[in-house]
Amino acid sequence: MARLALLSVSDKTGLVEFARQLVTEFDFALMSSGGTAKALQAADLPVTKVSDYTEFPEILGGRVKTLHPRIHGGILGRRDVAEDVEQMVAHQILPIDLVVVNLYPFAETIAKPDVTLSEAIENIDIGGPAMLRASAKNFAHLTVLCNPSQYDTYLEQLRQHEHHPSLEFRQSCAIEAFSHTGDYDRAITSYLSQTQETSSTSSSTQEDFVLSGKQLQSLRYGENPHQSATWYQTGTSPTGWTAATKLQGKELSYNNLVDLEAARRIITEFTDLPAAAVLKHTNPCGVALGGTLFEAYEKALHADPVSAFGGIVALNHPIDMSTAGALTQTFLECVVAPECEPDAKEILAKKSKLRVLLLPDLQQGPKQTVKAIAGGLLVQASDDVVDNPDDWQIVTDKQPTTDQLEELLFAWKVCKHVKSNAIVVTRDRATLGIGAGQMNRVGAVKIALEQAGEKATGGILASDGFFPFDDSVRTAADAGISAIVQPGGSLRDKDSIQAANELGLVMVLTGMRHFLH
Repeated sequence: MARLALLSVSDKTGLVEFARQLVTEFDFALMSSGGTAKALQAADLPVTKVSDYTEFPEILGGRVKTLHPRIHGGILGRRDVAEDVEQMVAHQILPIDLVVVNLYPFAETIAKPDVTLSEAIENIDIGGPAMLRASAKNFAHLTVLCNPSQYDTYLEQLRQHEHHPSLEFRQSCAIEAFSHTGDYDRAITSYLSQTQETSSTSSSTQEDFVLSGKQLQSLRYGENPHQSATWYQTGTSPTGWTAATKLQGKELSYNNLVDLEAARRIITEFTDLPAAAVLKHTNPCGVALGGTLFEAYEKALHADPVSAFGGIVALNHPIDMSTAGALTQTFLECVVAPECEPDAKEILAKKSKLRVLLLPDLQQGPKQTVKAIAGGLLVQASDDVVDNPDDWQIVTDKQPTTDQLEELLFAWKVCKHVKSNAIVVTRDRATLGIGAGQMNRVGAVKIALEQAGEKATGGILASDGFFPFDDSVRTAADAGISAIVQPGGSLRDKDSIQAANELGLVMVLTGMRHFLH
């Protein structure tokens, strides 16, 4: 009797070629349901429909196809247990030697910007995970494949082991199947939890938090050469940086990826005007807006050209020829943009070691941040709140002009992405000085103002936290700063406000701090 292969796949990559090999070289009989059966029939391959074998039709709009004792009995039956064999014979259940299943594209479905809850739910696979788990449990007697990349290896196993894959191979496939269904379930859990967050009755925290990923790439090392590092993909399909296109350049390093994510977070703050951000060690060296992308990049670069050497650049518009030419004039590690014009690609190609990545959806990022500590994990919602100046409080006698208010918002958006204690000085929608990661706010103020120099005159100063004393306000005024934006909330706010009034500054309180540790 020919061995039986059950094929039921959403991703039909390589399906027909694989099935043809099973039939012609290894004398398998094929059984399938739904679209998989149609694809095999269209290729003139002999296939038995699941509904014909079970003598029970597909029902409920295809929701129930393979959930049947003759299917799961054939998968779970133990060939070396007499009672199992007797029951299979009594109920006319054929043993299944190969199960090939991949699941409904749930992750791809929920990635659509206009997906509805009902559409997402219909893409939750039920029969597929049941077959994968059953097959994986019984790997001692059959093989389960959940990824087209396994097809060639399976065929080679048949050739090498007298048409019976090794136990070690079957167990490795079982592990991958369990991992696959686990990732799938976590994607569903995450999505449904996010949709429930809009309900006022839902809890903002989960009792259990599970973090998992599939190894995507072993990295040369971590932050330092003596630290090992691996890049993992979360979810069942590539998203974010795992879905980015690398046009050119060396392999990405651990530090590259960390910096790129920091750059992505900054550039997502600016969606309309062309914007550029240059980063080093996750802190911005320069951020700017411009009438063109070239202008924005030039302003960002010249904000701190020394620190920009060996930096990361993020752009919010497609790279054009003039910007590409400017990018090649400085040694950079990575450039990321949503797209790149063909002529610009040719220019960038002259710097073959420069890593150039295209990430069309720069806005798509994690909704949570996770940090490992001894004995546990810290999980928090991402700081992706959209700041609204209408909610700010102008606390000084002097009121900001429309242009100053726009500059204050620009400075505040940048400051949000600078390590605390953070101070940002800007003018004309470009950073002039940045004080990052200082142990005291006065020190951060002095660094930012010293870097800005004479350009600080008429500029804006943003602080990620409140001023506990008025000394920073007075230092800013001495440097020529005209307006300050800060969260407020200090017991001594009145001292800083009084100093601002005395010195003729504008001061705005946002009511929201943006610490970054």
